[in-house]
Amino acid sequence: MRDAVIVDVVRTPSGRGKPGGMLSHVHPVDLLAGVLRELVDRSALDPVLIDDVIGGCVSQVGEQSYNVVRNAVLSAGFPVSVPGTTVDRQCGSSQQAASFAAQGVIAGAYDIVIACGVESMSRVPLGSSLGTQSPYGARMADRFPDGLVGQGVSAELIAARHDFGRDHLDAFSAGSHAKAAAAAARGDFDRELVAVGGVESLVDETVRAGTTASGLSGLNPAFRTEELAARFPEIDWRITPGNSSPLTDGASAALIMSSARAAELGLTPRARFHAFAVTGSDPLLMLTGVVPATRKVLDRAGLTIGDVAVSEVNEAFAPVPLLWLEELEADPATLNPQGGAIALGHALGSSGTRLLATLVNSLERGGGRYGLQTMCEGGGMANATIIERLG
Repeated sequence: MRDAVIVDVVRTPSGRGKPGGMLSHVHPVDLLAGVLRELVDRSALDPVLIDDVIGGCVSQVGEQSYNVVRNAVLSAGFPVSVPGTTVDRQCGSSQQAASFAAQGVIAGAYDIVIACGVESMSRVPLGSSLGTQSPYGARMADRFPDGLVGQGVSAELIAARHDFGRDHLDAFSAGSHAKAAAAAARGDFDRELVAVGGVESLVDETVRAGTTASGLSGLNPAFRTEELAARFPEIDWRITPGNSSPLTDGASAALIMSSARAAELGLTPRARFHAFAVTGSDPLLMLTGVVPATRKVLDRAGLTIGDVAVSEVNEAFAPVPLLWLEELEADPATLNPQGGAIALGHALGSSGTRLLATLVNSLERGGGRYGLQTMCEGGGMANATIIERLG
């Protein structure tokens, strides 16, 4: 049976996703092209050998429209024979791209493929692709007559229903910054970070080393309106910019192939894809899918949560990893040991392969065998992936 291995995986530093952020002057095509070029150069791979490039992007409009991945492939200087396609599974877009890439290798459709993702939230703001039109038709309105809500309100509902207090949320968020700052100081991210777009800094701009829970406690709730407060009286409005992931610019990419092809090319695989899962969940709560997705992927892998050395659970909002910990009864020490998206940022379409980069390096440093990554997604979905460290 064919397998799919990760030869290398890289990412840009996380830039603040607003004007003046360190990556805000870089066109998203150039941002992604930079990591694609760095990825093949680090492995001394002739890009003519690449069968496909599959990438994630959420706001596929403006500078990120017209198949941003194909444009990045050409901008990276790859031969015109190398194709590229852009997928959208919301926040899990590049994790889904990695699943599609690995599954294509396992099936024999590909020998060598790159999975990647990009999002420039400073240049293409969140919601740009929506415009003034509703994404829902009449049948959606019939099925959900009370209407759906944004992710921030979904996070509020989870916090209220699971009694995650404001102090708890802020303490978790401050801990994310502390872990990320300590990891950066140790050099934990050095192997995954690459400079692109003329930006030489290899420091995640979103990490705030001095963040404290008491400091976060002074921030106001971000999503409360009078209309929503009347609709959801159970919410006491505790989700703030401090316990949410920040707007972020970034790109990331993973080189994936069969182990046989890696051997032919003299390349040493770093990890193997072990199992995949994707699930739907309640679109009102939206962010809870990480729980059934994790259970599904563990069942497919024949593992328990205790077998997993490191878990990367995307910190879109603090209630998400806290819910995951509670429901899975996982060891908190194995969760996001280098910090998560609250500190390291959430560049939407890039986040899946960003998590993969951090996960591979974390397993190698700690010597763990299995690593898991999962993330909630807009519309009520979640992806989960288990990888196995090699070597």
